[in-house]
Amino acid sequence: MSRRSGVLEFAVLGLLRESPMHGYELRKRLNTSLGVFRAFSYGSLYPCLKTLVRQGWLIEESGSAPEDALAATLAGRRAKIVYRLTAEGKEHFEELLAHSGPDAWEDEHFGVRFAFFGQTSRDVRMRVLEGRRSRLEERLEKMRASLARTRERLDDYTLELQRHGMESVEREVRWLNELIESERYGRDRNRAVPGAGPAAGESTPGSAPGTAPEPASPAGPGPASGPDSAERAPERSRPPRSRASFQEPSENTGGLPRNRGSSRPDPSDDTAK
Repeated sequence: MSRRSGVLEFAVLGLLRESPMHGYELRKRLNTSLGVFRAFSYGSLYPCLKTLVRQGWLIEESGSAPEDALAATLAGRRAKIVYRLTAEGKEHFEELLAHSGPDAWEDEHFGVRFAFFGQTSRDVRMRVLEGRRSRLEERLEKMRASLARTRERLDDYTLELQRHGMESVEREVRWLNELIESERYGRDRNRAVPGAGPAAGESTPGSAPGTAPEPASPAGPGPASGPDSAERAPERSRPPRSRASFQEPSENTGGLPRNRGSSRPDPSDDTAK
């Protein structure tokens, strides 16, 4: 089996693990989700599907009702076939996901492996990312050494092409460094705080952010205690203000709401009685 056909089988098993698909839908997913397979045609995909069926990792099912399949047969059309992953196929794909050997770091296989990182364990992701970074760093050193030897014999355009290739590798190395640091940070955080963390908005002892205030007691504050209670006691026992004090007009508003905007009535005026 060639390396490219092995990569295709890996991608087909991974996509069918999500949901059953017929051949045309599977080909579209390969083209849109995994751009490396845009060059594949039905001539490459269907032999791969047949091989996976013979190995027991896929089964073929009719994708339409029996009467529709009969009508398609009478009309000379080919009935639509849906491919479904078997239990053995799922187990085989999980074994492939756990593999992190050198072939997972190569250009052709790494992109497909990365596309299924969501289904891969963290330790395997780390090994694949670190292996890919190591492979690119070796390639970068060789490119720099080759460029230093041949710089004087290259024309400007060839030299720019060499520099462009080196910059592409350097960008991918920086990208891999960021991914590795992110994976390592997540792993260290899980080790430092085992188990599930607090839910969003949940308060923790001693943490001010996100802490909800305690509701006030409906009965109001309780009796004062401590050295300041004696000083606060006279304030609580102060007699209420007299009614007259509430009826005095203020300088700004002109009096109580019922007399707002009017002057104090003259006691000698008979109409005010």
